[in-house]
Amino acid sequence: MIIDAHQHVFWHGRDDAGLVADMDEHGIDLAWLLTWETPPEEDNPGYHGVLTPTAMRPDGTHAGLVLADAVAVRDRYPDRFVLGYCPHPLHGDAPRLLEAAHRIHGARVCGEWKCRVLLDDPRCINLFRKAGELRMPVVIHIDIPLLAKADGSREYQPLWYGGTIVNLERALQACPDTIFIGHGPGFWREISGDADAATEHYPKGPVTPGGRIQQLLDRFPNLCADLSAGSGLGALKRDTPHAVGFLARYAERLLFGRDNYGGDLNQFLQTLDLPQHVADKLYSGNAQRLVPTGAIA
Repeated sequence: MIIDAHQHVFWHGRDDAGLVADMDEHGIDLAWLLTWETPPEEDNPGYHGVLTPTAMRPDGTHAGLVLADAVAVRDRYPDRFVLGYCPHPLHGDAPRLLEAAHRIHGARVCGEWKCRVLLDDPRCINLFRKAGELRMPVVIHIDIPLLAKADGSREYQPLWYGGTIVNLERALQACPDTIFIGHGPGFWREISGDADAATEHYPKGPVTPGGRIQQLLDRFPNLCADLSAGSGLGALKRDTPHAVGFLARYAERLLFGRDNYGGDLNQFLQTLDLPQHVADKLYSGNAQRLVPTGAIA
């Protein structure tokens, strides 16, 4: 069985039927269908070409990947999708909105959290604690606010999300009963100990000792990570020997995910000749443990 623990719909040129066809083509049995709420002040026109025009607002900004679409698709294909939802922490009563989505629509995952707010902001902490109370793992996207330059200075990145790995650490400390699933370039760059000096959003080259992802995984049992997108796959492919050891060491904390279409991650994992018990956990076991299929508890 394969569970895609990070997926969206009406995204990158495919509707729900196109997504299901792609899942069938690549042997995906079930996917976590995540939202991404984008308030007007966080709109990025660069995303407009990969999102459905039906979610455009009259002011010319895009609402993102909205709950109504995810609910409708889940209801059309109830055996193929687990519903995710994450309200923006600064708009409305986010904890109560999350609980309403859980109770009314059967949302099982809090995600995707992708906000231009620090992860340890008190309003985020309140939302994360509610997710923990509801036993909903939180899928978080991190993009760093300051990127190193060749001259040693740091350049502000206007499209940052969440802050840094330090903000994640504080959230992990503040919400010990909440499962966090790390994702995104700002997260996966931290697999290497030289992340602060990396001048690329998606660093390449051998992984050096001292990665802060490993440190947090060792210290916080409530941290997991998904291997989705160019950030997750790139972190593995940059140093294949390291990837083999990393996947084995943290086999119970990592989840297969795509965040798009195709079979790139699966094809790469197949080249590693992973032990069957490790592969079983990555492909479906961990996702099943965090979000058991069937009735909501």
